[in-house]
Amino acid sequence: MSFLKKLRDRMFRSSDKIGEGLEALVAADAAPEAAAGESAVKPGLLGRIFGADEPRRLVDDAMLESLEDVLIGADMGVETATRVTANIAEGRFGKRVSTRELRAALADEITRIMQPVARPLPIYAQRPQVVLVVGVNGSGKTTTIGKLASQFKAAGKSVVIAAGDTFRAAAVEQLQVWGERAGVPVLTAPEGSDPASLAFDALTKAQADGADLLLIDTAGRLQNRADLMEELAKIVRVLRKKDPSAPHNTLLVLDATTGQNAVSQVEIFRKIADVTGLVMTKLDGTAKGGVLVSLADKFGLPIHAIGVGEQIDDLAPFDPEDFAKALVGQE
Repeated sequence: MSFLKKLRDRMFRSSDKIGEGLEALVAADAAPEAAAGESAVKPGLLGRIFGADEPRRLVDDAMLESLEDVLIGADMGVETATRVTANIAEGRFGKRVSTRELRAALADEITRIMQPVARPLPIYAQRPQVVLVVGVNGSGKTTTIGKLASQFKAAGKSVVIAAGDTFRAAAVEQLQVWGERAGVPVLTAPEGSDPASLAFDALTKAQADGADLLLIDTAGRLQNRADLMEELAKIVRVLRKKDPSAPHNTLLVLDATTGQNAVSQVEIFRKIADVTGLVMTKLDGTAKGGVLVSLADKFGLPIHAIGVGEQIDDLAPFDPEDFAKALVGQE
């Protein structure tokens, strides 16, 4: 199964929400249109094939307000929804559009917003390249690290994992399972140990082993807990004692089901850990996939990958066109 098909199949909650909303707002104007004699004829075969006899809705202020509501309901955020709606109105105001045409226009606009941020995780000549992975509790950091490690190892890179979530035994065990599966060493420390100390030791070992990549897991932390955020800042400071350029990437893993809360997470983590890129997980479990459009529009941070499941191939590079089509339910 291609990732696009998987994306479409598993993002059904988001695509259904937007798709149903588009159909409803077009249908809302179909009855008076038919009464006026514009669409009273049942569509013939060619009409159905080419969409000539599809119900159509006048693009006016009322229609645009409804469209904006649909996008906000899919967690695109007020500012982004307003901007997208205005761009779709341009050149279409006063004309009639079908659901199919509206869906295509929306997919094109989302693709345009997402295109500049769709960038793979950069690989630098620096060895080891230190990738710090951060995020709130339950965002999918540990699973994402495991998948990244497996994928990089399969691509011929030597990888070391540091299990920096020293307060949660389950996270360490999960990483160890991924490490065994991928043939990647996982460095651990006794439960409750200082994560910054483990990060320092891991970087020392990765340098000694000539590893290409060091992936460092960190404990999940709520962005409103100052003490935990300071602990994260300490990890960064300690790494820079060993390598002033580290970490070379700081990935913020976001759970799509949190919706617009992801916006405040990005704001806080950027201040503390100098986030360089995003990974969005759990897009298969939410109707709030529009938040990724909001994040791209607001912050412009690279989106390296998205996840729609638990298997290793359920984390894939971010493709803006595929994402846009899946989000609006476009075939």
